[in-house]
Order: sequence, then structure tokens, then C-alpha cells
Amino acid sequence: MADLTGHRIAILLESDFYEPEIFYYQRRFAEEGAQVHFLTRLWGQPSLTFTGHEYRAPFTVDRSLENISDEELRGYSALVVPSGMVSDRLRYTENVDEPAPAAALLHRAFAEPALLKGIICHGMWLASTIPQVIGGRKVTCHNNLVGDVRNMGAEYVDQDIVIDGDLVTGRTGQHHHLFARTIIDRLGAEATA
Repeated sequence: MADLTGHRIAILLESDFYEPEIFYYQRRFAEEGAQVHFLTRLWGQPSLTFTGHEYRAPFTVDRSLENISDEELRGYSALVVPSGMVSDRLRYTENVDEPAPAAALLHRAFAEPALLKGIICHGMWLASTIPQVIGGRKVTCHNNLVGDVRNMGAEYVDQDIVIDGDLVTGRTGQHHHLFARTIIDRLGAEATA
């Protein structure tokens, strides 16, 4: 077991999330001692309750991904973009000439090499609006997005989990346990280095 005491992990969330994945992260990262924060676009509300895809399970989020300062962002050890429709919903922007707030946050996260970025499955949809952060990197993703990541300039690797420096990618939401294990191991190794 890794000791992630003192680590904070941010996980983006929206409706149509894959329940087995999200509930696993909620418990698994905390089991290692990390604080787990779920972030979303709150649209001026104090909290929003989203429903999962498979079982329509509710999940309430009360932390906004908007207006996070650079200092707050650097306070996280990892930022996770989960599978499913979460990314498609979070990449909505009122002004098509401006990145969605979640994409802007992810772009800022890529400017922080000490912050581990985790993108799994269809999470690559969020990165598609900021392809420069993926270009030239080795990644995996859902088979449906292979063309997308190649168009973003990334090198697709046919593996369940791929590590490229400060970026961990996973093939599908069903690989969430391997993805979480890799993030835990990476953060744990950094803590003991």
C-alpha cells in the first residue's frame, strides 16, 4: 500500500458518469489516505446532483472547477478526467471561440509538470479542444477515439494503461482499477523519492 496522506486528488464529474469507476475512485484513493475532491461546473449553484449512466445513481458535487487559482491547482497531486459522457458534457462552452472552463482547467494542469494528469477512455474528448497538450505524447484511449488522438498529434499505444511522464491514460472505464492503481503507485513513488 502507498501512503497518500497529504495528497489531494481532483476528479472531474458531470452526468452520465460510469458509476463503478467513480465510486471506486471515491473510496480507493481515500483508502490510501488521499483527500478526494470532485469538481464540476456549478453554474452558480451551491451544488449539483448528477446521475450515473448504468444505474442512474445520484452523485452530488459541491466544488466548482471554475475560478480555481494557480495556487489551488498546484495543491492537487493529480487531476483525473474520467470515462463516459463526463468529458463531452464538460466541454460545453457558450462561446465557441473560448475553451470550456473544464478544458481551460485541464490546459492549466498540463502547464504544471508536478501535477499528475490522468485521462481515461472517452476523457480524451475534453483534451480534444486543447490538442497541443496531447500532441507528441504516448497515450491510450477507447477504440472509438483512436482517430481523435491521432488527429491531436498523439501516438496511440495499444495497451490498457500508458504512462508518458506526468500523463497517465487508460483504455476504458472498465480499466479504472488498473488506472487508479497506476496513479496511486506514481504518487506513492514520488512521495518516497
